[in-house]
Amino acid sequence: MSEYEFTLKFRLPDASADSEAFIDALAEAGCDDALVGIGMQGRIALDFTREAKSASDAVTSAVRDVKSAIPGAELIEASPDIVGLTDVAEIAGCTRQNMRKMMMAHLSTFPLAVHEGASSSFWHLASVLTWLDEHQKRQIDVGLLDIAKINMTINIAKEARRLPNAQFSLPKDLAMLLA
Repeated sequence: MSEYEFTLKFRLPDASADSEAFIDALAEAGCDDALVGIGMQGRIALDFTREAKSASDAVTSAVRDVKSAIPGAELIEASPDIVGLTDVAEIAGCTRQNMRKMMMAHLSTFPLAVHEGASSSFWHLASVLTWLDEHQKRQIDVGLLDIAKINMTINIAKEARRLPNAQFSLPKDLAMLLA
């Protein structure tokens, strides 16, 4: 068993519901390994540290537990997934400036950004971690890579389902996350 750290954000079925009312139900449903954030009306965020056989098991069991405690809750985002250059530099153990130099020196192999802007760009963490491992021979946290991969898959699938007439299949354990 490994320990995985990740955050799940949900939209509550009733936007006017008091988020605090769900805290006991979450603990009873198995989410006692999460810190619960209730700062935004109609939303709830859970910061998990969960032991499981795999990253997929950790995230899917956490989503299942939340949905059993809060029927109708809708997954908004699983993280870590989308990261900026400062996040990447911190994970790589260097300064933002050094990370930018590394990226600029290897533009042909550095992962494409999910969003590229004039002042900031964002990447999928899994892509950057894989690049750091394969192209820079940097030691990476395998557990972090595993959780980043599953979160990327979940977030992309969640967004793809919003497209009109979207048809694609997901593994059963992931499909239930988005139901």
